[in-house]
Amino acid sequence: MAEIKPQNKGTKQLFRNPVLEKLSRTHISVPIIIFFSYAGGLLYWSVTHTTLSAGLTTLLFFLGWLAFSWVEYMVHRHVFHMATYTKWREKFQYMMHGVHHEFPKDKDRLAMPPLLSVTLGTILLLLFRLIMGDFVFAFLPGFLVGYASYLGVHYMVHAYQPPKNFLKVLWVNHGVHHYKNGEIVFGVSSPLWDYIYGTMREKETKTQHV
Repeated sequence: MAEIKPQNKGTKQLFRNPVLEKLSRTHISVPIIIFFSYAGGLLYWSVTHTTLSAGLTTLLFFLGWLAFSWVEYMVHRHVFHMATYTKWREKFQYMMHGVHHEFPKDKDRLAMPPLLSVTLGTILLLLFRLIMGDFVFAFLPGFLVGYASYLGVHYMVHAYQPPKNFLKVLWVNHGVHHYKNGEIVFGVSSPLWDYIYGTMREKETKTQHV
């Protein structure tokens, strides 16, 4: 991703069409409510229309949550920060994520627009249903709750001061990504995959002292 200087305040218009511009923005509570509700509905269906045991449902739920944390990392690293060697890729990357790096305090662009989010969630339901059968009704809720939790964490690290407890590391890590080096520390809700794939911020520190 091309170097973008973060602005501490302000916003940017992405679309000339006022309807599209409006659809590109959302209050953070809207997608969080949508995905928690979506997950709750799927779990209810699992209880009332499948024979999955409580233990298997719990296991699949947390596997879904873990799977989302991996998808969060991979999408952030390889899609949002894709190489912009063509004009089309540069424009696409900026609309998807570059604008957020330029205006990280713009609270209306800290989440995927609801219409797109619901569409994506439904596509995942249909796809996973073909692959997993009834297991999807326990796995996908964990995936969606993982996404909703990510949205909440991402919003808080941009909108609030860090807490004075162990969660402060999430603020510090994301601050490094935005204000020091946008090519490391891709995990927002968890640093797990940064450690596994070697993109944690300590890597930069060691390199600087070689």
